[in-house]
Amino acid sequence: MIYQVPWLSLLIWLPIIGGAILLFTIGESKEKASKWIALLIATSTLILTIPVYLAFDPLSHALQFVEQESWFESVKIQYYLGVDGFSLPLIILTSFITVVVILSSWNSVKHRVALYMSAFLMLCGLMNGVFASADAILFYVFWEAMLIPMFLVIGIWGGPNRVYATLKFFLYTFLGSVLMLVSLIYLGIEAKSFSIGDMQRLPMSLEVQHYLFWAFLIAFAVKVPMWPVHTWLPDAHVEAPTGGSVVLAAIMLKMGTYGFVRFSLPVTPDASMYWSETLIVLALIAVVYIGFVALAQKDMKKLIAYSSIAHMGFVVLGFFIVFSLIENGRFDAAVMGIQGGLIQMISHGFISGALFLCIGVLYDRIHSRKIEDYGGVANAMPKFAALFLLFAMANAGLPGTSGFVGEFFVILSSFQVTPWYALLAGTTLVLGAAYSLWMYRRVMFGEPKNKDIASLNDVTTREYCVLVSLAILVLLIGIWPAPLLDIMNASVEQLVNCGVKSKLSLEGMCSE
Repeated sequence: MIYQVPWLSLLIWLPIIGGAILLFTIGESKEKASKWIALLIATSTLILTIPVYLAFDPLSHALQFVEQESWFESVKIQYYLGVDGFSLPLIILTSFITVVVILSSWNSVKHRVALYMSAFLMLCGLMNGVFASADAILFYVFWEAMLIPMFLVIGIWGGPNRVYATLKFFLYTFLGSVLMLVSLIYLGIEAKSFSIGDMQRLPMSLEVQHYLFWAFLIAFAVKVPMWPVHTWLPDAHVEAPTGGSVVLAAIMLKMGTYGFVRFSLPVTPDASMYWSETLIVLALIAVVYIGFVALAQKDMKKLIAYSSIAHMGFVVLGFFIVFSLIENGRFDAAVMGIQGGLIQMISHGFISGALFLCIGVLYDRIHSRKIEDYGGVANAMPKFAALFLLFAMANAGLPGTSGFVGEFFVILSSFQVTPWYALLAGTTLVLGAAYSLWMYRRVMFGEPKNKDIASLNDVTTREYCVLVSLAILVLLIGIWPAPLLDIMNASVEQLVNCGVKSKLSLEGMCSE
């Protein structure tokens, strides 16, 4: 039976143990071997997601592939794993992006190659652990542990201001997480269990929910990041190596919004409803204001970093618009809003990852991220220019790409609350097209600003395969999102119909 295999443990510990093994291959004579070992382990992890995907029951909202063992029995902390429609797509995304990062870093990393590859393998396992955890303390352990390899990636292989960027990244995210830990301990004591499911079913007063909601919000808002706690992200992206930027944008930002659907909405539904309009306003500020900030950027990485903040604002809007829709009896629209947010999370993972890879391709050749240092690249790199155009258009929400589907769902749901929400959210389509195509035009066309541009070589076979694989997924989700919607549908419906019901009376609460 397929369920007898500890699939989730394999997805977590294979890359972590593989990363630890790579530490024994440190040395110039072993660098090539370390690359191949890292690629083998990352590819094996990705392959392991296939039987999990095929055996996953899309009609059930319950946790699947459950693994449950006592860890600290005296305080009822368990090694408790399971996936549902929220977490499975993110685990697949994480495993895929890890393969992409290792391939994209094949020749660009020149020193401490084994340590670099080891850091990303461990990141993969720890991030899979976050998404697969069904015990709150286990979730917190993975949540905090993944900061260490990312801290090393930026601190060792980052740019000239890497120390400042790393400390800012670590302090912002760590301080926010301390409040989350206090909340989880309180919930565990009250529920007499650290199971996330038991916490979601725990009745509590509105006052307690307010405190818990804000503790969770601070932790998750920093990770998203939401305006106004977003300032660490552009610095981290600019100083991080290409692989670090890809993982940061494609996966780590999603952990904040994942926290909203796993903790904030179902654990504190009344407080979430009370503060939902505040969160919607903050999300719309991110969409509109940060979109204008992106327009003013001269550094390509900073532009895409600010773009990420704007696009993640869409996810927050889709999640918190649900309360107004449920109040008006529009349950289908509420489901669509959350689905739109989830699709945007996956789509943004592919698109932002691809854009940072494209910037990395240019940086490897010209060693500059400044837009003004380019021009005329399309003449020397036509294949690259075509792929870069696709990702830029997807970032602008072009119909037929994955960037359009999630945004369309969220805008459609928002319109059923008030056309003003939809109008403000829709500005991202205009602003996204403005800053994405403005950057593309200045980099790809016109007179070259650098004499080396005319002699550039087009993408290598390895770079081409990596970018094409991302392009295929961006188009596939844009044209045929049904497989992704099918996976998440049951879990989303359970959250809308039951998970966000009031906890102020036992009669109003769901039994499951």
